[in-house]
Amino acid sequence: MRGNIGFIGAGNMGQAIMGGILASKLVTAKEIVVFDRYQTTLDAVKTTYDITAVNSEIEVVEQAEIIILAVKPNTLADVLVTVKDAVTPDKIIVSIAGGKSLTFLSKYLPENTKIIRVMPNTPAMVGEGMSALCVNDWITRADEAEVLSIFESFGKAKIMDEGLIDAVTGVSGASPAFVYMFIEALADGAVALGMSRADAYTFAAQTVLGSAKMVLETGKHPGELKDMVTSPAGSTIEGVKILEDNKFRSAVMNAVIAVGEKNANM
Repeated sequence: MRGNIGFIGAGNMGQAIMGGILASKLVTAKEIVVFDRYQTTLDAVKTTYDITAVNSEIEVVEQAEIIILAVKPNTLADVLVTVKDAVTPDKIIVSIAGGKSLTFLSKYLPENTKIIRVMPNTPAMVGEGMSALCVNDWITRADEAEVLSIFESFGKAKIMDEGLIDAVTGVSGASPAFVYMFIEALADGAVALGMSRADAYTFAAQTVLGSAKMVLETGKHPGELKDMVTSPAGSTIEGVKILEDNKFRSAVMNAVIAVGEKNANM
């Protein structure tokens, strides 16, 4: 990493990114420069990570080469206006604010600013995030590699065309909520059959975790993996039939599409 990494905003996602960076030893704690408008949050982050805390957004931009804007979408414009004059051509501005395009970001920054828009997701908080990165024309291959290494420090990351950001939001940004609902439903079924609530959550969550790992590590099609579990005239295929009867896959597809369409119109 070529220099300091700055954070404006130190909420849950910002801290997840910091944790990944430090665990991967991309930079030292002192090379992470942070400002948060809530002093209690800033003090807590400084105590937890021993990072360099500063007193303003401008100080972050002045002291860091890669600046991660980990703020809410409704405050992003104000932050960009505040730091604009401190942004020089060598800086990389990275925004994780949902629904704010590269065009939106560039409107508030100098013309030749290097900008990357990122859609991470909440599993980043346990080191298993999935992040999509969209870059503007000023970003070089070397810039891409540096910022990718940050987001790969707490999961997987991929450069994507911004035209696919709504699909990304549906399939990875919002879908952890769907997965949690599925885990809860699996557990409820087990409880109905007599299992304790605590055991049901453990069995359900571990099964989802392991199944996802099977998809990623075997390279097999999910349908093929499903077929490996469904013996002829067995109990599993009975459960699969019930899900199909209730349009399980159609409901999931429609949920992803609805999220993407909502994101496009925000």
